[in-house]
Order: sequence, then structure tokens, then C-alpha cells
Amino acid sequence: MAFPKLTVVKSLSEVSAEQADALILVGNLAAIDDEHYAEYVMSARQTDARIGKQVLLLQHVQAPGHRLILAPTGPLNRDYDDVREIFDAAHKAATIARDAGAIKPVIMLNGIPAEARYQEAELAAYLGACQSLYQGLEAREAVGEDILEPVQQITLVGQQLDAEWAMAVEAGKRVARDLAGTEPERMAPLKFAEYCRQAFAHTAVKVTVKDDVQQLQHEYPLLSAVARASIPVARHRPCVVRLEYQGANPQRTLMFAGKGVVYDTGGADLKTGGHMAGMSRDKGGAAAVAGFVKTVAELQPDDIAVVAELGAVRNSVGADAFVADEIITAHSGKRVRIGNTDAEGRLVMADMLSHLREEAADGKWQQPELFTVATLTGHAALAKGPYTALVPNRQASLADIPQALFAAGERYGDPAEISWARREDYQFVAPRTPADDLLSSNNGPSATTARGHQFPMAFLAISSGLAEHETDSATPLAYVHMDIAGSGVEGGDWQHGKPTAAPVTCLAGRYLRR
Repeated sequence: MAFPKLTVVKSLSEVSAEQADALILVGNLAAIDDEHYAEYVMSARQTDARIGKQVLLLQHVQAPGHRLILAPTGPLNRDYDDVREIFDAAHKAATIARDAGAIKPVIMLNGIPAEARYQEAELAAYLGACQSLYQGLEAREAVGEDILEPVQQITLVGQQLDAEWAMAVEAGKRVARDLAGTEPERMAPLKFAEYCRQAFAHTAVKVTVKDDVQQLQHEYPLLSAVARASIPVARHRPCVVRLEYQGANPQRTLMFAGKGVVYDTGGADLKTGGHMAGMSRDKGGAAAVAGFVKTVAELQPDDIAVVAELGAVRNSVGADAFVADEIITAHSGKRVRIGNTDAEGRLVMADMLSHLREEAADGKWQQPELFTVATLTGHAALAKGPYTALVPNRQASLADIPQALFAAGERYGDPAEISWARREDYQFVAPRTPADDLLSSNNGPSATTARGHQFPMAFLAISSGLAEHETDSATPLAYVHMDIAGSGVEGGDWQHGKPTAAPVTCLAGRYLRR
């Protein structure tokens, strides 16, 4: 699995002609540190007013490969500026470098303010370039990785970036983008599982795939209901991929349930009017969890354990499809009345979260923190835009888990915003009759439903049994729901946008920074 390898040097003078074939200057171009390049840019600005306003390629005889790429960030002193300005500028510049024929660019930051919000500017530049240069798995398989991704080396002039750590993050993001961005047949459930097996081969991560239909129906009844219409088609049958990593002396255990709906037709509540396009990306939550675990595998931290269950399922429509009004008993024993079959992701995760809840409560794992990660609601995208929505329970809030994730997202350029679970969210999913214990959803779009991305957290807490582990219980458990419907793809384009791998960088910054 190739991606641009990173070398960090202290100064441009350390870079030989053989090591580089383009120089990318990222930052404030009004005051370039290198006097020679500063004079050249000042002169060029006299004849080209675009300099300093947009990313440009100039010819310069002393630049590596005679290529000088100017990547201005614009102002960095405004209240709302953050490290993503550097990410975006490097993203644009890397594309120009590649298209110009460069395969070994050097990135040098210039004029970045010495403020806390830019302390990870070097990492942002590298990850921005890698995001730009990444090409999807199917394209690489069809055309050739070497052809589509010719840039195999990036040199960064920096003072603090740990190259090994940065590459581990990018390795995880690449796994997440591969899994999220593939079409529904290339990454059908069992192929999703096979990719995971290959990604974690020869690592300390144990991969277990549960694919026996009868076992799934018994142990994951809600997940199996979502998959019911897919079971007659062998290649579409569901599975649960379990990933386990244990450090030498774990102080905390991160436990994830990831939504891996490889295609969401909406089921019996069929998506119409063109809204089905892009639903092969509905596996972005499971993809992101696998990506984070890949970064864990690369870094092999001693102080954490990670347990993840990824539900790879196709929500097909057919004669045996589950329908609204059904009452299905979850793994936790809760009786769930189906409100809408297009609210399937929470069903897929509820059973996995219930399994993880049991393990966390019985003391098997040290200091557990539970998460669900999903491309769950249009409401999250509407309410939060390109930010991951964090919805914690009270125990997680008391432990400052969402606050720490928020801070890590700000620092590392993978931002999130916190939403709070309220009594209305629990009331929304409360049972209407004695026949059931809770309702999965209403029958309208989440984007037009008040608190449309918050109430699913309440459903997940109740349906998984986590609601019985609140702060006043004998075994309180911390839980955060992460909705990446707004942050999971570039530009919010779920059919064509490149996956962002959110929240891999945020999680890595919070739990894996050395």
C-alpha cells in the first residue's frame, strides 16, 4: 500500500538535487524567509497580480527541478483561521506539483504565526498533500498505482514533525479512504472483511470475521434484520469484522462500533428522487474505525487497547426486506419498533455496541471508553457542516472525553463540534405502546426533524443497554456517538467527493500522540 513517504529536514540546504524536483512554499508569501526566493517572488509579483492570491507554478533555475510552487494561505491572524488553511494550501499545491511532473516535492512553510492553533502546521501540510495525491482503490486497481500516484516521496523542511508518526496517521487515513470510497460490489460485506484481513496482516491486530448467518441472526438480530433482503445473494451477505489490539500495559481501552452499510437503498422505505446515489459511502464510519486501528497498528502504543466491531451490511430491498412497524428484539433484550427502514445504521451499530457494553461492564478491559462512528444523519451535515458531530453521554462528559476530542480536532485540523444529549432525545424514542421498549426513528428525513442527529444517540444508548450504565449506576460507562455525515467526504459530495477519513486524525491526535 503506497503513499508518499516523508522525510523531515531542518533546512532546505540539506536537500540534494537527487532528493527533490519541486519546491512548494506554503504560508504567508508577503515576507518569505529565504532572501533569494523573496526577491524573486517580489519581482514576479510586478508582472503577475495572481502571486500571493492563488497557487501558482513558476520556473526558477535554482529551485529543485526548476519548479517553484507558491501556495499562499491568505491571512492567518483572523479569529476564525485555523490549521486547515495550511492543509488546504498544501492540498492544492501537491496537485499542481504532480500535474507538472514532479515526483519528489519539497514543502517549506513560511510565515506561519507562532500560535497554539498552528502548532501542527507541519503535519497539516503533509496530510493535505497526501489527501490531494490519493486516488481511489478501484482506480488504482484498474489503471495502476504507479501511474495514478507517481509521487512517492515528500520532503518537509520542519522543526518538530515526527515523520514516523505522520506516516502512521496517513497509513490509517488511506485505509479509511479505500474502504469508504469504493463502489458496492468492490467492497461488498465479505470483500470489506477481506480488505481488513489484508490491511492488518503481519500486525499486532487480531482480525475475526463473523459471517455465519445463523450466528448473526442470534447474536446481532437488529443488524440481521437490516441485512435480511441481502441474504439470498451470497456475495451480499453480512458480516461483523472484529479488530483487537492490546498494548503491553494498557491504561485505557477504546471500544468502537462502526457503521459499515456498504450500500443503503433505504430498504422498504426506498430512497427515491436520485437520493440513492452515493450510498456506497454509507460505510464511512466503519472505514474510519478501521483506519484508526491501522494507525494504532503502525505505532504499537503500549498504553492502550482497542476493540472494534464493524458491521458490514447491505440494506437491500426485496421480498424479505424488513419493514416499518416490525418489533425486533435486540441483542440487549430491548424490543425495538422500526419507525423507518432508512434509519438502518443505528440498528447495525446497536447490537455491536451491546456486545461491547457487556465486555466493558464485566471488567475485562481497563478503563473502557465506548464510541459509535457513522455516516448517520443528514441533520448532522445540515447542523454542523463539515464538522464531525460528537454526542456524549454524561459519564463521557464528566471524564472530559468530548472536550478532549474537540481540542484534538482543533489542533490537528480534523475538527469536531459537541452536541449534547437532552431529555427530548430520550422522549423522542420512548415507546408508544406496551408492545415495545423504544422506537428506532420517526418516518421523516432527519434533516427536517428537530434534534435529528442527537436523538439517535439516545436510541443507541437505550437499545444497546448502555442507558443502564449511567453515572449513578454500579458500573457507569462513558460513551460518545460520532456522526461524520458532514465531515466524511470533501465538499459534502457523497457520490463523487473524495473521502476525508474523518475522524482518524482527531482520534490519533487525542490518543496516540507521542
